[in-house]
Amino acid sequence: MKLTRSQTAAFGIGAVGKDMVYALSASYVMYFYQDLLGLKATFVGLILMIARVFDALNDPFMGILVAKTRTKWGRFRPWLVSGTVLNAFVLYALFAAPDLHGTGLMVWFTVVYILWGVTYTMMDIPYWSMIPAVTDTPKDRENLSVVGRTCAGVGSAVIQVGTLLAVAALGGGSERTGFGRIALIVAAVFVAAELFCCAKVKEHDIGKMETSSVGEMFKALFRNDQAMITVLAILMINGALYLTSNLVIYFFKYDFGGVGWKGSYTVFTTVGGACQILGMMVVYPLLHKKLGNTSLFKVALGLAMAGYALILAVCFLGLGSNLILLCVCGALVFAANGILTVLTTVFLSSSVDYGQLKTGRREESVIFSMQTFVVKAASGVAVFITGIGLDLIGLVGDSSDEGIVVAQSASTITGLRLLMTILPILGLAVAFIFFVKKFTLTDSRVQQIADTLRERKEQTNP
Repeated sequence: MKLTRSQTAAFGIGAVGKDMVYALSASYVMYFYQDLLGLKATFVGLILMIARVFDALNDPFMGILVAKTRTKWGRFRPWLVSGTVLNAFVLYALFAAPDLHGTGLMVWFTVVYILWGVTYTMMDIPYWSMIPAVTDTPKDRENLSVVGRTCAGVGSAVIQVGTLLAVAALGGGSERTGFGRIALIVAAVFVAAELFCCAKVKEHDIGKMETSSVGEMFKALFRNDQAMITVLAILMINGALYLTSNLVIYFFKYDFGGVGWKGSYTVFTTVGGACQILGMMVVYPLLHKKLGNTSLFKVALGLAMAGYALILAVCFLGLGSNLILLCVCGALVFAANGILTVLTTVFLSSSVDYGQLKTGRREESVIFSMQTFVVKAASGVAVFITGIGLDLIGLVGDSSDEGIVVAQSASTITGLRLLMTILPILGLAVAFIFFVKKFTLTDSRVQQIADTLRERKEQTNP
């Protein structure tokens, strides 16, 4: 199954649209409903966690549905199309909330956000599950993972870099209106990108997926110890990432401060997004040849933890208003995250072959459904911690779009800095310890597994 350039490009374009949608929700829902619409941070965080955990629990069912799907259009593409269209409508509803207050707004937010998560799952699991079905060559799978994750980083970076400035430009003085218009634009781009991906990427018949129940799904995961270690790493890495993405906007608004805080935030996220993409496209391809994937993973974890520690040191040394220093420190975090994002996808794809060698069953939809399961669980817990943390440190929201924002107390600012750095460091340290002790899928072993499976296939189908 040869991977063509057009298929690779189409897969990447799909990732751009998909992660534009996810980044808009993951990075700005808390800010939109807490800071702009006035809901309590703990309530918003609680609903976000409940919704994402509920949605994560649905992921195994989605994996099973995908595994059982057999149509003339393939196993994955029908879900990609239907999930994309539905999610685009719900995304717009999420950021175009009607003029409700109190209980009405709380109900609207709860229902719409849960629907957003469910419809996103419909397209996300089949998207990543396609990788082993598009090509059976480890190198091509690695390249497709790199392209997908890199382009996903591009989509995320576009949202991180341009959202607040675009909101100001399109909102006519109202951030609330601006977010609704941005959501509409992003939804349209999303639909176009996924339809193009579905039209170009061709699936190959890779045999029957035999998993038929949630219980068997978890048994399949537990049988695959390398998938479990990768899933744990994804949980810790994404938990750190979502804590950062939810809190950094508050840091720039209330700690860095100033009338031009949005411009400074945009510069920081631009540098971060560029470094994340460079980490995927340049640093990873260069270093993995010299270090190998497993060694590079450990180096990247160390760089990310160092970046967080430097940000905290810069703030407590009284240099937190120095944008250049913040960008340099942030560059380490984002570049390392780019590398880690690619590597976890590569490891997860490799664990599919490992599982087939070990049990005789290919369970890519099951394995990749666990990726989305833990990403959503991590983001749910992270945003809940964010909501509780914002209320505990006493942060006072301010929906004003002009002039000086509400000043925060010294203890609030200290708490904000600690939340944004220490908690991510702890999560990454857990990932590092378990990976060093338990992960065994080195580059050479992955190639050996692929060669063995290919030989078995040739013997079965001479």
